Amino acid sequence: MLSKRMLSALCALLMLGAAQPALADGEADAVTITLADDGVLADGQAVPEGDDTAPVYTAHDVVYYEAGHDFTYGEGTEADEHTAEEAAEHTVVHIAAPGTYVLRGTLDRGQIAVDLGEDAQDDPDAVVTLILDGADVTCTVAPAVIFYNVYECDQTGDQGAEPDLSGAGARVVIADGSENHIAGSYVARIYKSYTLSEDGKSVTDSKKLHKYDGAFYSKMSMTVAGGDEGTGVLEITAENEGLDTEMHLAVDGGSIRIASGNDGINCNEDGVSVITVNGGDVHITVTGQTGEGDGIDSNGWLVINGGCVTAMACSDSGDAGIDAENAVCLNGGQVIATGNMLDPVTVNGPCCALFTFPRRQAGGTRYALTGQDGAEIMAFMAENDFTYLLMTSPALTEGDGYSLYAGEQQLALTAGGMGMDGPGMFPGGMGGMKPGEAPDGMEPGEAPEPPEGTEPGEAPELPEGMEPGDAPEPPEGMQPGDAPEPPEGMQPGDAPEPPEGMEPGEAPEMPQADSDAGEASVLFSLTPGLNRFSVSA
Repeated sequence: MLSKRMLSALCALLMLGAAQPALADGEADAVTITLADDGVLADGQAVPEGDDTAPVYTAHDVVYYEAGHDFTYGEGTEADEHTAEEAAEHTVVHIAAPGTYVLRGTLDRGQIAVDLGEDAQDDPDAVVTLILDGADVTCTVAPAVIFYNVYECDQTGDQGAEPDLSGAGARVVIADGSENHIAGSYVARIYKSYTLSEDGKSVTDSKKLHKYDGAFYSKMSMTVAGGDEGTGVLEITAENEGLDTEMHLAVDGGSIRIASGNDGINCNEDGVSVITVNGGDVHITVTGQTGEGDGIDSNGWLVINGGCVTAMACSDSGDAGIDAENAVCLNGGQVIATGNMLDPVTVNGPCCALFTFPRRQAGGTRYALTGQDGAEIMAFMAENDFTYLLMTSPALTEGDGYSLYAGEQQLALTAGGMGMDGPGMFPGGMGGMKPGEAPDGMEPGEAPEPPEGTEPGEAPELPEGMEPGDAPEPPEGMQPGDAPEPPEGMQPGDAPEPPEGMEPGEAPEMPQADSDAGEASVLFSLTPGLNRFSVSA
């Protein structure tokens, strides 16, 4: 049931929409919000300031982490703080009634805030759809777009169940042919209440009032989709995280480009959140401003069913292109992920190639996966450093003849990975022993028996007439330091003649290793599921 506030705002919304101009197909019932720093319009009419009974109104009440407080205010550091003067420069465009809103225009200092009231979480009618159609919003103190209170379609949060987000209260559509730019900051944790330590110098327990990590943020489950043609673009530039929800997220279409200081996409309900990619084109680069960051990070599950995902984790940290606390499930679509850590990945059906590198690969190189005919199947420009590369696509099928290139260089690979039990770790060396193993008849850590007649640690007897440190006598007729005479017919320094049929300096032919032994090869085979390879050089 709608609250009194929502009913009041909805009535005003109906009156506002009575004289609205013609809109594109599918937007007939939408309200068009035109953004500008000198005034905001809704369907051509000036939006009231400070009137919270209106469906759309403006105010200068952005939630931010305020400077000048002590440690009892929150967990933020000096880097997270902003002044009241900086915050006051921002115009907050409040959306307080359910419905569809088309956003166009520019706010150089502002925020879009959706809040349908505290009861909205349990109300299936408390749904807001934002259609981004040439919107450019920048906020330097908080998220540029935030959903506070709308309907939460997954009240139970069943662990492991892929949620149905068709009824989600937070919906975003990227209009066909549009370019949209969202640049946002974040709000460090602000305390609602806290408990101090015995000495009163630290907080030992607290309840959260505010904490919003992403430039584009929702406290409830959210969906992001494209238009009918999927040609719209959403660019997100984030000081901290990019696209965030506190519950679930589904990406169903559109082109999404994220450059983030920390995680590109994050859903943060521990053990519950599910990020699902069903379509669209998602490209994420973690810029590393915070010193860390996964490309996509779910505190529960990450499920990729379709679309194209390119996710590059922070260069300088042990993070992953795709990361999930519980499981990463690759069921379809094209995925390219780079990073310096690998979470367990479940591949259901498609062929997936995972490459590990013995040393860090520097960003700025183009990597390509080719087929037997030499044609490129997948390619991308690596923008960050990495030691892991994961690639999967419906175009990868079971069979031979695949090759990986870094620029123009065809890389040599070893099948089976570089784990302690993987091929190629100790080929012939150490007598086939692994670290920690001991020769037959010995226990790990046991010292070998000394030569007969000596005690452990005792040096062996020297030949008669020699003292410790003496050099052996040279052969008869030679002085110490003399070089031996070369063979008859050769001068000192001459190289021996090579074997018949070989030129001087030519290396002999080496026998080829069996392909099952994990030898280095420029070509490799794929089977359905996860295929692991190590780059040999």
